[in-house]
Amino acid sequence: MPTALLAIDTAAPRLQLALLLGDTADTLVEDMAQGQAERIFPAIDELLARTRIAYADLTRIAVTTGPGSFTGLRIGLSAARGLGLALDIPVVGIPTLLALSLGCGCDTAAVLLDARRDEAYFQLFSGPAIPVGGPVLLPMEEARRRIPPGVATLTSPFVDISALARFAATVDPSHYPPEAAYIRDADAKPQEKFRVARVSP
Repeated sequence: MPTALLAIDTAAPRLQLALLLGDTADTLVEDMAQGQAERIFPAIDELLARTRIAYADLTRIAVTTGPGSFTGLRIGLSAARGLGLALDIPVVGIPTLLALSLGCGCDTAAVLLDARRDEAYFQLFSGPAIPVGGPVLLPMEEARRRIPPGVATLTSPFVDISALARFAATVDPSHYPPEAAYIRDADAKPQEKFRVARVSP
Protein backbone atom coordinates (compact mmCIF):
# COMPACT_ATOMS: atom_id res chain seq x y z
CA MET A 1 0.00 0.00 0.00
CA PRO A 2 1.32 3.53 -0.76
CA THR A 3 2.12 6.06 1.94
CA ALA A 4 -0.97 7.03 3.93
CA LEU A 5 -0.10 10.22 5.80
CA LEU A 6 -2.49 12.26 7.91
CA ALA A 7 -1.53 15.94 8.29
CA ILE A 8 -3.02 18.12 11.04
CA ASP A 9 -2.87 21.89 11.44
CA THR A 10 -4.61 23.67 14.33
CA ALA A 11 -2.09 26.48 14.92
CA ALA A 12 -4.38 29.14 13.40
CA PRO A 13 -8.15 29.68 13.79
CA ARG A 14 -8.86 26.93 11.30
CA LEU A 15 -8.97 23.13 11.46
CA GLN A 16 -7.00 21.73 8.52
CA LEU A 17 -6.55 18.07 7.72
CA ALA A 18 -5.02 16.32 4.73
CA LEU A 19 -4.81 12.66 3.88
CA LEU A 20 -1.98 11.92 1.45
CA LEU A 21 -2.28 8.62 -0.41
CA GLY A 22 0.70 8.23 -2.68
CA ASP A 23 0.67 11.45 -4.70
CA THR A 24 -2.97 12.32 -4.08
CA ALA A 25 -4.05 14.55 -1.19
CA ASP A 26 -7.63 14.89 0.05
CA THR A 27 -8.30 17.76 2.45
CA LEU A 28 -10.83 18.86 5.03
CA VAL A 29 -10.68 22.54 6.04
CA GLU A 30 -13.02 24.31 8.45
CA ASP A 31 -12.64 27.86 9.80
CA MET A 32 -13.04 27.88 13.58
CA ALA A 33 -11.60 30.04 16.32
CA GLN A 34 -12.88 27.64 18.99
CA GLY A 35 -14.14 24.08 19.20
CA GLN A 36 -11.19 22.37 17.52
CA ALA A 37 -10.81 19.93 20.42
CA GLU A 38 -14.38 18.67 20.01
CA ARG A 39 -14.27 18.64 16.22
CA ILE A 40 -10.85 17.19 15.38
CA PHE A 41 -11.53 13.45 15.75
CA PRO A 42 -14.98 13.50 14.12
CA ALA A 43 -13.38 15.43 11.24
CA ILE A 44 -10.56 12.88 10.96
CA ASP A 45 -13.18 10.11 10.95
CA GLU A 46 -15.01 11.85 8.09
CA LEU A 47 -11.84 12.29 6.04
CA LEU A 48 -10.82 8.67 6.49
CA ALA A 49 -14.32 7.42 5.69
CA ARG A 50 -14.64 9.30 2.42
CA THR A 51 -11.26 7.99 1.26
CA ARG A 52 -12.06 4.48 2.54
CA ILE A 53 -8.99 4.40 4.76
CA ALA A 54 -8.90 2.94 8.27
CA TYR A 55 -6.78 4.28 11.11
CA ALA A 56 -4.73 1.06 10.90
CA ASP A 57 -3.81 1.94 7.29
CA LEU A 58 -2.04 5.17 8.30
CA THR A 59 1.74 5.05 8.00
CA ARG A 60 2.71 8.52 9.29
CA ILE A 61 1.22 11.56 11.05
CA ALA A 62 2.30 15.17 10.51
CA VAL A 63 1.40 18.18 12.63
CA THR A 64 2.33 21.85 12.78
CA THR A 65 4.29 22.81 15.88
CA GLY A 66 3.95 26.60 15.99
CA PRO A 67 4.25 29.38 16.60
CA GLY A 68 0.51 29.84 16.78
CA SER A 69 -2.41 29.62 19.16
CA PHE A 70 -1.29 27.98 22.41
CA THR A 71 -4.59 26.11 22.74
CA GLY A 72 -4.69 25.16 19.08
CA LEU A 73 -1.15 23.82 19.13
CA ARG A 74 -1.86 21.68 22.18
CA ILE A 75 -4.95 20.22 20.48
CA GLY A 76 -3.12 19.31 17.27
CA LEU A 77 -0.02 17.99 18.98
CA SER A 78 -2.01 15.92 21.48
CA ALA A 79 -4.08 14.36 18.70
CA ALA A 80 -1.03 13.61 16.55
CA ARG A 81 1.02 12.15 19.39
CA GLY A 82 -1.90 10.08 20.64
CA LEU A 83 -2.51 8.61 17.20
CA GLY A 84 1.18 7.97 16.66
CA LEU A 85 1.43 6.13 19.96
CA ALA A 86 -1.73 4.11 19.45
CA LEU A 87 -0.83 3.13 15.89
CA ASP A 88 2.93 2.82 16.51
CA ILE A 89 3.78 5.06 13.53
CA PRO A 90 6.10 8.09 13.20
CA VAL A 91 4.85 11.58 14.04
CA VAL A 92 6.50 14.46 12.18
CA GLY A 93 6.39 17.97 13.67
CA ILE A 94 6.65 20.76 11.09
CA PRO A 95 7.33 24.31 12.36
CA THR A 96 4.55 26.62 11.24
CA LEU A 97 6.78 29.24 9.59
CA LEU A 98 8.53 26.52 7.59
CA ALA A 99 5.13 25.05 6.66
CA LEU A 100 4.02 28.47 5.40
CA SER A 101 7.09 28.69 3.15
CA LEU A 102 5.96 25.52 1.37
CA GLY A 103 2.99 27.27 -0.21
CA CYS A 104 4.93 30.17 -1.67
CA GLY A 105 6.26 28.70 -4.89
CA CYS A 106 8.97 31.37 -4.97
CA ASP A 107 12.77 31.33 -4.73
CA THR A 108 12.99 33.50 -1.62
CA ALA A 109 10.38 34.49 0.94
CA ALA A 110 9.98 36.23 4.26
CA VAL A 111 7.35 34.86 6.62
CA LEU A 112 5.95 37.60 8.85
CA LEU A 113 3.11 36.65 11.17
CA ASP A 114 1.30 39.09 13.42
CA ALA A 115 2.09 38.03 17.01
CA ARG A 116 0.00 40.87 18.52
CA ARG A 117 1.39 43.50 20.88
CA ASP A 118 2.89 45.15 17.78
CA GLU A 119 5.25 42.18 17.37
CA ALA A 120 5.81 39.62 14.61
CA TYR A 121 7.12 36.11 14.20
CA PHE A 122 9.70 36.36 11.44
CA GLN A 123 11.87 34.02 9.37
CA LEU A 124 13.58 34.22 5.99
CA PHE A 125 13.67 31.35 3.49
CA SER A 126 15.89 30.97 0.42
CA GLY A 127 13.37 28.49 -1.00
CA PRO A 128 10.47 26.35 0.24
CA ALA A 129 11.54 24.76 3.57
CA ILE A 130 15.08 26.19 3.25
CA PRO A 131 15.43 28.55 6.23
CA VAL A 132 17.95 31.36 6.50
CA GLY A 133 18.42 31.47 10.26
CA GLY A 134 15.87 30.52 12.86
CA PRO A 135 12.44 31.96 13.66
CA VAL A 136 12.45 35.06 15.88
CA LEU A 137 9.98 37.31 17.66
CA LEU A 138 10.59 40.96 16.77
CA PRO A 139 8.91 44.34 17.03
CA MET A 140 6.71 44.64 13.93
CA GLU A 141 8.64 47.54 12.42
CA GLU A 142 11.98 45.81 12.89
CA ALA A 143 10.63 42.66 11.24
CA ARG A 144 9.47 44.69 8.24
CA ARG A 145 12.88 46.33 7.95
CA ARG A 146 14.51 42.90 7.75
CA ILE A 147 12.65 41.95 4.58
CA PRO A 148 15.11 42.25 1.67
CA PRO A 149 13.93 44.33 -1.31
CA GLY A 150 11.90 42.38 -3.83
CA VAL A 151 11.39 39.36 -1.56
CA ALA A 152 7.87 37.91 -1.32
CA THR A 153 6.32 38.44 2.11
CA LEU A 154 3.94 35.82 3.51
CA THR A 155 1.58 37.19 6.16
CA SER A 156 -1.30 34.69 6.18
CA PRO A 157 -1.27 32.24 9.15
CA PHE A 158 -2.92 29.51 7.10
CA VAL A 159 -0.62 26.82 5.74
CA ASP A 160 -1.16 24.89 2.52
CA ILE A 161 -2.09 21.62 4.22
CA SER A 162 -1.56 19.55 1.05
CA ALA A 163 1.95 20.96 0.60
CA LEU A 164 2.67 20.26 4.25
CA ALA A 165 1.56 16.65 3.86
CA ARG A 166 3.74 16.11 0.80
CA PHE A 167 6.76 17.63 2.52
CA ALA A 168 6.23 15.61 5.70
CA ALA A 169 6.13 12.39 3.69
CA THR A 170 9.70 12.96 2.50
CA VAL A 171 11.54 13.94 5.69
CA ASP A 172 13.33 11.99 8.41
CA PRO A 173 10.99 12.07 11.44
CA SER A 174 13.99 12.18 13.80
CA HIS A 175 14.83 15.64 12.41
CA TYR A 176 11.30 16.97 12.99
CA PRO A 177 10.09 16.05 16.49
CA PRO A 178 6.45 16.81 17.37
CA GLU A 179 7.31 19.40 20.02
CA ALA A 180 5.67 22.81 20.41
CA ALA A 181 7.69 25.78 19.10
CA TYR A 182 6.00 28.65 20.88
CA ILE A 183 8.86 31.22 20.52
CA ARG A 184 6.98 33.47 22.97
CA ASP A 185 6.23 32.35 26.53
CA ALA A 186 2.64 31.57 27.42
CA ASP A 187 0.46 34.51 28.46
CA ALA A 188 -1.33 32.45 31.10
CA LYS A 189 -0.28 33.21 34.66
CA PRO A 190 -0.90 31.17 37.82
CA GLN A 191 -4.07 32.24 39.57
CA GLU A 192 -2.58 33.31 42.88
CA LYS A 193 -5.86 33.79 44.73
CA PHE A 194 -6.82 30.15 44.13
CA ARG A 195 -3.44 28.72 45.12
CA VAL A 196 -3.61 26.41 48.15
CA ALA A 197 -1.27 27.51 50.89
CA ARG A 198 1.38 25.02 51.88
CA VAL A 199 1.37 23.82 55.44
CA SER A 200 4.75 23.47 57.07
CA PRO A 201 5.43 20.01 58.49
